[in-house]
Amino acid sequence: MRHPADLRTILSGDLCSGCGLCASLAGDGKIDMEMAGPGYLRPAVRRALTAEEDRAIVDVCPGARIEGYGARGNTAYHPVWGNVVEVRAGYSTDPEVRQVGSSGGVLSALLLYLLERGEVDDVLQNAPDPDNPIGNITQKSRNRADVLHAAGSRYAPSAPLARILDEMGGDGARHGFVGKPCDVAGLRSLLGRNPALKDRVPYVLSFMCAGMPSENGSREVLRRMDALDNEVESFRYRGNGWPGFATATLADGTTRQMDYQSSWGGVLSKHLQFRCKICPDGTGEFADVTCADAWYPGEDGYPSFQEQEGRSLIITRTERGEALVAAAAEAGYIVLEPLPVATSGAAKGAGARAPAGDAAHGTAPSGLSRSRSRRGGADAVAPTACPEFRRHDVPAAADGLSPFAEEVEYLMRRRASSFRSVPRQDVCGGGIFRGQVFFGRLSRPLVPCTCPRSDES
Repeated sequence: MRHPADLRTILSGDLCSGCGLCASLAGDGKIDMEMAGPGYLRPAVRRALTAEEDRAIVDVCPGARIEGYGARGNTAYHPVWGNVVEVRAGYSTDPEVRQVGSSGGVLSALLLYLLERGEVDDVLQNAPDPDNPIGNITQKSRNRADVLHAAGSRYAPSAPLARILDEMGGDGARHGFVGKPCDVAGLRSLLGRNPALKDRVPYVLSFMCAGMPSENGSREVLRRMDALDNEVESFRYRGNGWPGFATATLADGTTRQMDYQSSWGGVLSKHLQFRCKICPDGTGEFADVTCADAWYPGEDGYPSFQEQEGRSLIITRTERGEALVAAAAEAGYIVLEPLPVATSGAAKGAGARAPAGDAAHGTAPSGLSRSRSRRGGADAVAPTACPEFRRHDVPAAADGLSPFAEEVEYLMRRRASSFRSVPRQDVCGGGIFRGQVFFGRLSRPLVPCTCPRSDES
C-alpha cells in the first residue's frame, strides 16, 4: 500500500483535511495554517521542510492515512459503527446545557463532568472566533462558562491540532480533546508514536461528521439571510433548540435565522472539501466516546427536523469511554436510554471484517431513522465505494450502474491521479460518505468493503 511521499503530494491531491497537525510537528514557524481557495484551512510552508520532518508529517497526517481499523482488544467491531462497547441515546439533565447543545447536550455534559470532577485540567475544543463570527478558534475550556460558550456545532474550517504539541508542554497538565473524526485520528496517530504523551490526553471525544464546509458556504448562508458580513456580530450554526436554527445576530441587535434543513441541507453540505467526500471515518472510530444527533424518523422515511427537546446518540468505543459515560450518568449529569444496535455483522478481534454476504445489508440502530437515497429511491442499496463497486449487489440503472455508483465513479475519476498515491482505505476501507446515515444520503448504512484491494485506480 502506497502513501503520499510528502506534504506537497497531500496538498496537490486535495487530501488535506485542514487539521493543522503538520504545523505543530514542523515547529519553529515553518508552517502556518491559512485560509485558502474557497475558504478551507491549508498549511502554508514558510521555510523548507527537511526530509525527516516531511516523513514525520506523512506518518500521522489523517489526510494521508487512517490507521487502526478493526477492534481494539476485546471491543466489538461493528461493520457500520466501528468499535463499540455500548450504544445509547440520552440527554443532559441540565436544561441550559441541553438547550444550547446541537442535540441532547451530552458531549458538553461529559466535558463538565471531566472538569468539575478533576479528571482533566482543561479541554481543547472549537469555539467561535471573536474576530470572525463564522470562523473557529481552538479554545482551552476550564469551566462551565467556557464549555457553554463553545457548545453547538461549528460548520466551518478548524485546525485544533495546529498547536497541539505546544498545548501539551512541560507543565504536566491533563487535557481532554474534542474534535472531528479526522482530528481525532491524527491525534491518536501522534500519541501512538509518542508514548510519553499518551497520559497527557486521557480522554478523546468526537462527534459524527458529514464533512466540513468552506467559509464560502457560511457566507452563502448569510447572503440568503440578507445579512452582510460586516453587519454580523455573532453567528451560531445550530443549537438553542434541536436541531436549532442558524442564527446571525447583527450589530443593531436584530437577528436573521434559517432552519437546519435549509442551512445544512440546502447550502453548507454543497460546499464540502474533497477530502471529506472520500472520508472512511465519519463516525469518530478512534474516540473514547462519539456523540451525534439521535434523529427521530419522520413519516417520509427521512429524519424529522421539527424542533423538539434534544436527544443525543452516544457510542462508547473504549472501556475508558464507557466508564466515563457510566460515571457521568451515575453522578446525574446525563440520562441514558437503551438503544440496541444490530450485531449480525459485528466481530471481535483486530482487523475483523463483515462477511462478504453482508456487504450491502447493514442495519441502523432501532429507533433511528434509516434514510432513503435521494437519487436511488426507497429501495436502492448503496454500494461500498471501491474500484470494484460493480461486484456489489446494487439495483442497476439503465447503464448498469446505480445513481449512487455513478456518483462514486465520477469522484474517483476526478481524482484518479491522486488516488494512485494514497492508501487504498481512503476509497475502500470504510465506504464513501460513511457516517451520513442520518443525513438523507443513503438508503442503508455502508459497511467496510470486502473487495480485493488494488493499487490501480
